[in-house]
Amino acid sequence: MAERESMEYDVVIVGAGPAGLAAAIRLKQLAAKAEREIAVCVLEKGSEVGAHILSGAVIDPIAIDELIPDWRDLDSPLTVPVVENHHWVLSAGGKTELPHLLMPPFMNNKGTFTCSLGNFCRWLAGQAEALGVEIFPGFAAAEVLFDGHGAVRGVATGDMGVARDGTHKGDYQPGMELHAKYTFFAEGVRGHLSKELKGLFDLERDCQPQTYAIGIKELWDIDPALHVPGKVVHTQGWPLSDATGGGFIYHQANNQVALGFVVGLGYKNPHLSPFHEFQRWKHHPDIAAMLKGGRRVSYGARAINEGGWQSVPKLAFPGGALIGCSAGFVNVPRIKGSHTAMKSGMLAAEAAFDEIVSGRMTPELTAYQPAVEASWIAKELKKVRNAGPALEKFGAVTGTVYAGFDMWMHQLGVKLPWTFKHHRDNEQLWRADIAPKIAYPKPDNVLSFDRLSSVFLSNVNHEEDQPVHLTLRDTEVPIAVNYAMYDSPEQRYCPAGVYEIVGAEQGAPKLQINAQNCVHCKSCDIKDPTQNIKWVVPEGGGGPNYPNM
Repeated sequence: MAERESMEYDVVIVGAGPAGLAAAIRLKQLAAKAEREIAVCVLEKGSEVGAHILSGAVIDPIAIDELIPDWRDLDSPLTVPVVENHHWVLSAGGKTELPHLLMPPFMNNKGTFTCSLGNFCRWLAGQAEALGVEIFPGFAAAEVLFDGHGAVRGVATGDMGVARDGTHKGDYQPGMELHAKYTFFAEGVRGHLSKELKGLFDLERDCQPQTYAIGIKELWDIDPALHVPGKVVHTQGWPLSDATGGGFIYHQANNQVALGFVVGLGYKNPHLSPFHEFQRWKHHPDIAAMLKGGRRVSYGARAINEGGWQSVPKLAFPGGALIGCSAGFVNVPRIKGSHTAMKSGMLAAEAAFDEIVSGRMTPELTAYQPAVEASWIAKELKKVRNAGPALEKFGAVTGTVYAGFDMWMHQLGVKLPWTFKHHRDNEQLWRADIAPKIAYPKPDNVLSFDRLSSVFLSNVNHEEDQPVHLTLRDTEVPIAVNYAMYDSPEQRYCPAGVYEIVGAEQGAPKLQINAQNCVHCKSCDIKDPTQNIKWVVPEGGGGPNYPNM
């Protein structure tokens, strides 16, 4: 076996999303101010920065105002301010507009911007590189490295040129070890190394289970006459009846509209398909009218943290820290998380820099968690901690009313003493034989589409002759449990057609995994009833290539 080379840094950051890049920038800013040198490296598994970034997105600029105060003069992509806010409660044929006066002021989008989060990250990467940060796209962090005392020592990138059977192809290259004083994990939702570290260091011992949703998004070019730059619409209600979630429509620059649908992964009916709910949603008269004459140009999907403040784990451990969505700082009622992710990265950077320049080098960044708890991240998330769980606890109508009450109480300074708990998403499914089946209409290829044509628009690509990155802990479980009890729900919760039952008509059902279709959404790693499916990182550079998502 070829020996791996190694490189030394002060801080290694896994993931070039908002949190990781904000951390890198803050480290370099602090070093410049103190006239010190600090070596910072960012690893990104996508083929380029932004290739795997997918979000709505409406961005609160509070964090970027702190990080780069003159960002407005630096050709940033935050150019479309939100000018209209709408919240629609949908029925099958109509809508009721929920007045924003009924919502607490912090729910207003005044001062926010709508844009492509991928493009925002590309811009952030440029700012980081100008400060001397080394960014390596196309290199996936595949392994956590430890020192002799069990502390994180860095990460190793995955080997390249390994065939599906494990043999080395002609272009084989061993992975690289990146050693660091501190390693930040900014992998996003359900990062595979973050998941490993949570278990190893028991980081979730004192918090509620994290809960998730799947967000499915399309980008459309629409008729300029129907385009209102900065218009933001959120919907709830139809077509969902026994699941939480809703839709979003963001009018962005260049006559483009980002629209998508979010379904909480705690749903109970195994026959439900989030992808098909999204396609059905677009046929609502008010949404169809907005898309009339338009053309779909991109597609993607990604899991979203929904647990809130009570699901944030212990953030620091010997040698490293969780930042951004690896920790779960999404403000679910506001449908925003980029600003909190960035702030967490900045706070971790400040804690690490202080340890490095002081020479203390305490194994664990003990200042990081208290800094988060004293920041506006905690203040913001504590206010809304019961809103999401209320929908699960009381249902859509009563839950929405309660959520409004709870948030208004916090807005008025009445700190309610209770915090709702969570249930694990993978434990919620009913048996297929007692759950009502759902008849989804066929796509019309005008507003609604099938999964394979959708995946094509995600520009997904994996080297075919490589080990399958969607692994099974037990190869018997997919048929003995999932197929027998739940009618193989992985066929429906996956938005990319990765999982398919073949041979059922011949009496020999078998799970076929089309790993090359995977858009790295992580739904299977979350929703699989027995947690038998384990997502591991594929060869670097694989996966979707989102151009403007």
